[in-house]
Amino acid sequence: MKYLVTGAAGFIGFFVVQRLVAQGHNVIGIDNLNDYYDVNLKLARLAELKPLAGFTFMQLDLADREGIAALFESQQFDRVIHLAAQAGVRYSLDNPLAYADSNLVGHLTILEGCRNTQVKHLVYASSSSVYGLNTKTPFSTSDSVDHPISLYAASKKANELMSHTYSHLYQVPTTGLRFFTVYGPWGRPDMALFKFTKAILAGEAIDIYNNGKLSRDFTYIDDIVEGVMRIQNVIPQGKGVDAQGNAWTPETGSPANSSAPYAVYNIGNGNPVKLMDFITALEAALGVEAKKNFMPMQPGDVYQTYADTQGLETATGHTPAVGVKEGVARFVEWYKAFYG
Repeated sequence: MKYLVTGAAGFIGFFVVQRLVAQGHNVIGIDNLNDYYDVNLKLARLAELKPLAGFTFMQLDLADREGIAALFESQQFDRVIHLAAQAGVRYSLDNPLAYADSNLVGHLTILEGCRNTQVKHLVYASSSSVYGLNTKTPFSTSDSVDHPISLYAASKKANELMSHTYSHLYQVPTTGLRFFTVYGPWGRPDMALFKFTKAILAGEAIDIYNNGKLSRDFTYIDDIVEGVMRIQNVIPQGKGVDAQGNAWTPETGSPANSSAPYAVYNIGNGNPVKLMDFITALEAALGVEAKKNFMPMQPGDVYQTYADTQGLETATGHTPAVGVKEGVARFVEWYKAFYG
């Protein structure tokens, strides 16, 4: 098939492109190569991808309405895996307008392209941050997500709402994936593991928020990509009736599905890890004890993330396999090789 992967020079997009090409698909990858983080890392990922048979890269911004429309019209994609976005909870506190073009206008241009060219399935990145003020754990896709605490989270909730609208109005099959703290080789420099590793090796202190009393559902990149690859073959059909044979309604059905061809899944490890245990695993992998600077809680942060992954497991049979000690060690091995 022919695929569009947005954010192809990004962390998850880089690995998804590799998997699709390995399966024999034709992939057009787009990315605007912005400088939110080190462009050289994005270019290094692209350097790995460009020699692959079946892959073509185009530098294109999601907010370029005419450019995106022309791309869809000329290529007639079978499926779209939409991973590009302005990322970062903390960055959204200081630069809120950066999220309007990429995450709102950009998502709409992708939806319009899918509608106008009858794309058979749109899989897009949502985020665990949509759970906001929720305290019931594990976080379930059947829970309300009406109280985000960062603009980034609000933009991802908006993506889910926009997608449902297009699924309902135009029968565009859409699947949203709420990613939980993805880490691993080729990861993003703005994420904790990357920042901690760089600081520790430089002999600098690491900033630990809420005095380390945080936990995250750290999910290794291979488990994320496996979930993406499997779920893109599970095309939502719409829920005409529920499990008891009753007509699906918003009042009685789960927010994770609909009478429209729409679905949302958590994609995480399902096993939250204390931040201090994560740091201990990193110290062991580096063979260096970190200098620690304990800090108060940051605005926009949540105390815990914990994914209920039953929906994805039921739909795909995929269960995450890589634990934190192994995953962190693999990251450190890559980091040392890449940065010397």
